[in-house]
Amino acid sequence: MTADLDAIQGLEPVFDALPGEAVPYRIASGEGRRYEVDNQLWTVIARAADTGGLFDAAFVLGPRGAGAGWHALPDHQRSYYVFHGQVQFWLPGESRILTTGDSVHVPPGVPVAYRMLGHMTKLLFWSAPGGALDVLADSGADVTAHIYSATGSSSIITSAAQLFSPVGAHGPDLPMVPPSAAWDDVLPASVSEYFVRAHTGDRRAWPDSVNAYGARGRNTGGRYFSVLTLGDKSPYIPRHFHRQHTENFFVLTGRVWLHANGVETLLTAGDYLHAPAGTIHSFAFDAHNTTMLGMLTSDIFENFFDVTGEHTEHAVYTEGLVHPEQMMGKLGAAMADLDLEFVGPPPERTRGLDI
Repeated sequence: MTADLDAIQGLEPVFDALPGEAVPYRIASGEGRRYEVDNQLWTVIARAADTGGLFDAAFVLGPRGAGAGWHALPDHQRSYYVFHGQVQFWLPGESRILTTGDSVHVPPGVPVAYRMLGHMTKLLFWSAPGGALDVLADSGADVTAHIYSATGSSSIITSAAQLFSPVGAHGPDLPMVPPSAAWDDVLPASVSEYFVRAHTGDRRAWPDSVNAYGARGRNTGGRYFSVLTLGDKSPYIPRHFHRQHTENFFVLTGRVWLHANGVETLLTAGDYLHAPAGTIHSFAFDAHNTTMLGMLTSDIFENFFDVTGEHTEHAVYTEGLVHPEQMMGKLGAAMADLDLEFVGPPPERTRGLDI
């Protein structure tokens, strides 16, 4: 384990390229391997080869009217987060219109369908374990464009069922019911398909920020959990690493400084950083009302937010609700049960960066 830690902690992050191995890397918005699928631009930002087989991820950008018909994957747990625009999603017997920060979570074997309702709608697709996007990676049909075709003429795959056919996808014939205006603010008690609105779900308050679980391990079979954090400007947290889980940072709005293995980088809307187990890292919010999505796999670290935060019904942070000293005291008492090792004080802000 020591040799593995030394190796991973000695690596500077790869920038704007998929590394082909489980090492730290950052992908700026619009970068990654790109494919046009049924008049949508799929930008693959994580494959099984890049994540040690843990998950795949892609941004899906499309025009009004683009979408995917019913399709189910027998072995993959999936989540879709809306990063921009509006999109209608269907699960069996129900439908919702989702906007920025809203999400839908789909267990193995459960069919899903969607249709984009506005031009330049952008979704994050997340699937665990990895392998669901291998057909794109192996197709050799990468495109150089950073936006979908105006006519859709460069599509290489014409349906979601075809895209995911190598992992056993099938497309059931189900009715497309009208959307409901349900509140969708409670997470289910077990693995189940569900919708959840931005900044709802299980919420935990930190000093000047609030964390909202979008999916917990009980909802994903322990494969991952997700947290949407809304916060104010804040300093770096102490440098630390995790031995047993991978952290993934996505910025929806605002600015986040990430420090990974001694390298500082700025993330803005649509940027992504992958920190595999062992990566020494820290982050700081650098804009008011920044929104950051964390996707963590497995779910071993989920209890961290319960331990350090206070349960709240607020959907926004309340300044002064939780004192930093109180938070750190609670963390110290629970360290033995968390996959968390501190290695030093918060990093110093670097000046003169090429960002």
